[in-house]
Amino acid sequence: ALVKALRQLAMRYLIEVEEDQRANDDPRFQAEKSERDRLWDLMGFAQQYYQRLLWDHPRGIAVGLSYFLARGLRAVSIRHFGLGYGLEEADALARMALDSGYTQDELEKAGLCSTHESRGLYDRFRGRVMFPIYHLNGKALGFGGRTLKTDRKEAKYINSPETPLYRKSETLFGLYQARKSMAQSGQAYLVEGYMDVISMHQAGITNVVASSGTALTQEQARLLKRFVGEV
Repeated sequence: ALVKALRQLAMRYLIEVEEDQRANDDPRFQAEKSERDRLWDLMGFAQQYYQRLLWDHPRGIAVGLSYFLARGLRAVSIRHFGLGYGLEEADALARMALDSGYTQDELEKAGLCSTHESRGLYDRFRGRVMFPIYHLNGKALGFGGRTLKTDRKEAKYINSPETPLYRKSETLFGLYQARKSMAQSGQAYLVEGYMDVISMHQAGITNVVASSGTALTQEQARLLKRFVGEV
């Protein structure tokens, strides 16, 4: 009865409940749960780190914040979506995270860093403006990073890889911010990219999500169907 009541409350207030049928006294379950909790914390740490750089670091202000403002975004929109900036230094985030008690293994599992034979641990997102991708629980589970360089060899956008938290085919950018207006209106607008979503929010159209440049998947369609009947 308690589990059923929790499910009903979660549906009413648009909160996603993650269920796991394994026993809580299973040591493997506890280990996995502990790992996931650590990764959630690490992703939150990274999101706040990138956001602070955007507003407080001279490079973040001059490059990242200036870019967003030049694109017509207002400060309130930039803060609402938690946008940020990643420094060009090879291991700026890695050093901060390691100093804060996170491990190299956790940084790699979260998709924030990789390891190279010669240069060691390095950040995945460098010299890019950052778009956090949120779970329905409001926590960051991945990132999209846009380069501001004109070098054609550099990918314009890079995204978080598949991780224990992030599955691109099962995620829609902006769903966390749009969930209430989607449920109230019964409709959603599906657009391509991050800036499309934020610009429409800024224009007063808040029931909008993005597939982040990929073809719509069955998992994303099911996710939309939980909130709306028309897309």
